[in-house]
Amino acid sequence: MTVQKTAELTGHSNPIFTLELSQKPGILFTGGNDKGLVEWSLENNSFIKVMFPVPTSIYAIHCPAGYPLMFAGLRSGEVLVFNFIEQKITHRLRHHVKPIFDIKSSVKKDELLIASEDGTVSIWNLNTLELVHSIAVSNDTVRCITINPEENRVAFGCRDNRIVVYDLDDYSPIKALIGHTMAVFSLQYSPNGEYLVSGSRDAQVKIWDNKTYSLIYNIPAHLFSVNHIAFHPSLPYFATASMDKSIKIWDAAEFKLRKIISREKGYDSHVLSINKLAWNGDQLLSVSDDKKVICWNIEF
Repeated sequence: MTVQKTAELTGHSNPIFTLELSQKPGILFTGGNDKGLVEWSLENNSFIKVMFPVPTSIYAIHCPAGYPLMFAGLRSGEVLVFNFIEQKITHRLRHHVKPIFDIKSSVKKDELLIASEDGTVSIWNLNTLELVHSIAVSNDTVRCITINPEENRVAFGCRDNRIVVYDLDDYSPIKALIGHTMAVFSLQYSPNGEYLVSGSRDAQVKIWDNKTYSLIYNIPAHLFSVNHIAFHPSLPYFATASMDKSIKIWDAAEFKLRKIISREKGYDSHVLSINKLAWNGDQLLSVSDDKKVICWNIEF
């Protein structure tokens, strides 16, 4: 496996907390502790524009497939809805009053799920943008959401160290997975739906069986918090990003470490916490507290 840094996108004046690929190929959105959500071109690695101003930090961006919409979750608890056809913010989802940490959608159900520091997850109709339901998941923050490929299960990672699995059809709780010793920051179902991967502030990555909910494997993955996990779209690998300033690429079959991208390994990489990742084909994108977006070309 070879790694080549192909671009560094600069322009943010504060830490970048999140990124999301647009429904339109070649476009990336980023947000953080700045006063706006930024659009970039991945075709010529350049700044396009600030999409819209924001009053507080952006912790989550979501562009649901099949909808001309982008959702931005703010530290204030508000979710801004940008309509690409009308080229403006058309709705403001005001339900939560504490920070929004993750936003995901179920295409099958036409529903949007929003996780908040208030310990609840709100569910919205993607067509009407009306609140459908709210579930009390934890007495503390819900940090992350992942939906399995079949779209019949959803898992939430919480600050109380638990992962809670729900039935996506009726939002009834199925199982709480206990194993991490600190807050769960990232969750991803494997593309085949057979297992769930979790990353925590305890620096561990855990692999859970999706049928028995038993712990299959524990990886002492990083030195500090595992901030994000991202599966390659077509190959059996996943990447992890950490507060320890490194990105690691893992074999998704044997769970072996295949690559470390860090300054210690000779790469011109981030100098502060790496907060989020996204795969654009074989291109891996990373954002950091160091205010940079870095584009990596990975050859497998």
